[in-house]
Amino acid sequence: MNRETVVAAALDLLDEVGLDAVSTRQLAKRLGVEQPSLYYHFRNKNELLSAMAEAAMAPHATAPLPQPADHWRDWLLENTRSFRRTLLMRRDGARLHAGSMPGGADLDRITRKMDFLLASGLPEREAQMAMLAAGRYTVGCVLEEQADADLGVGTEHPVVPMIDQESAFEAGLALILDGLAQHVEA
Repeated sequence: MNRETVVAAALDLLDEVGLDAVSTRQLAKRLGVEQPSLYYHFRNKNELLSAMAEAAMAPHATAPLPQPADHWRDWLLENTRSFRRTLLMRRDGARLHAGSMPGGADLDRITRKMDFLLASGLPEREAQMAMLAAGRYTVGCVLEEQADADLGVGTEHPVVPMIDQESAFEAGLALILDGLAQHVEA
């Protein structure tokens, strides 16, 4: 058993039972080990959750970085869509990701993305806020979408209307990018 095995089993458990029901006791049982043996790999549950969040974000972490010829708007749209798709790949993906801190290679990727936005004519403050706003908007949308799915919203319901989650996400994202376009320096 190694860290990757533990994280993979924890993510499978997450998909089956949801974030609130993930426990080191259940994880140890799934792995066929005693609970204290998990602490060889992770000092506590928070460290395990951080590793799970990092592993869950792997599809987005390998998405292409922007190229100099890319248009900032097209790239930011696709980057944000990739982030959303990745969060939706896991049950409670938005909750798992919320509050996690990037590190190592993620920081390098963020720096490259920021450099691209700056080279595209966005002032530094607006580029920072664009990345922050797009990220938090996406996490919030996915959080609501996953909560709605857990509650059965989106099916026939007398009070809550049907919502096309993807169209709603795209409309809000367009508003963010339209506002950002006003700050691009020619």
